[in-house]
Amino acid sequence: MHYIKLKESLKDFTLFSLKDIRKIDNRFFRSRLNEWQDKGYIRKVIKGYYIFSDLKLNENVLFEIANRIYSPSYVSFEMAFSYYHLIPGSVYEITSASTRRTYKFTTSIAEFKYRTISPRLFFGYKLVNYDNKYFKFASVEKAILDYFYINSHLNENDDFASLRINKNVFFEQIDEQKMYTYLDKFSKKSLTHRVKSFWEYLKHA
Repeated sequence: MHYIKLKESLKDFTLFSLKDIRKIDNRFFRSRLNEWQDKGYIRKVIKGYYIFSDLKLNENVLFEIANRIYSPSYVSFEMAFSYYHLIPGSVYEITSASTRRTYKFTTSIAEFKYRTISPRLFFGYKLVNYDNKYFKFASVEKAILDYFYINSHLNENDDFASLRINKNVFFEQIDEQKMYTYLDKFSKKSLTHRVKSFWEYLKHA
């Protein structure tokens, strides 16, 4: 297969794999991928996954890639805090929740970090559409709960203050009923206590 034919066939793909290529040409030789990397036509993200070198990278693209290279997963935690403007400044890792083991990929385009949650807690995300594509992203309520679930050391007001959550933005966006409905599904008394303490801290901050 010639590169031009490949690019035309995969023009709607943000990220592609050898498996995707072999759906088009089942006789495709993997060595061609190395050749095209050397020529600068394509870039490897992680083993087995590639992007075209002229792909314009932005948050939406990186979030879609994050979902795809380690599945099932959805973007959450610190990246969600930044996305929803709950915290100041930028977050440089794409942080996600996954039912698979905790893992981190350092790539040429971004750092992708995944934290393990129980399969029964794989909910509370939405499908965000962009350019006729989509990615899975935690709701603001689920991002908060995911973060406290993983960071069990957050117990005291000083811990809550260190998060630098913008109180006004938080209460503008959060759906209290939804958050506590989600919290009940965790069935974890210690988490419930810590989240309620955080809520009271923010109310009086």
